[in-house]
Amino acid sequence: MKQLRTHLTEEAYTDLVKDAREKDRYQLYAMKEEGEIKAVIGFKPMITLYYGHFVWVCDLVTDGSSRSSGYGEKLLDFVHQWTEKNEYTCVALSSGLNRSAAHRFYEEKMAYDKVSYVFKKDFS
Repeated sequence: MKQLRTHLTEEAYTDLVKDAREKDRYQLYAMKEEGEIKAVIGFKPMITLYYGHFVWVCDLVTDGSSRSSGYGEKLLDFVHQWTEKNEYTCVALSSGLNRSAAHRFYEEKMAYDKVSYVFKKDFS
């Protein structure tokens, strides 16, 4: 996760995951191979007027040395299965503008549609 969320200290990360699990039903899963974490995914079920009942992928990252090995695809497939099993209608996520390789993965490999931009305004 440190490779994706470089701005977080370990303590801040732990606190945020704890809060998200307690308040937002956030779930975090990892893929391991030979005792090493190769990829992680964090997601939460949500309800909005736009998507209805859906699942938001908050975090997905594969270790830099293990990319293009199928870990991200397997984790997203897991979330897709979870989504269907729990009767949610779709999966959505956002991806940083500079992550063109991730965008190709989502659109070409995983058949996601680009449907919007995400805007943000900081208050800190």
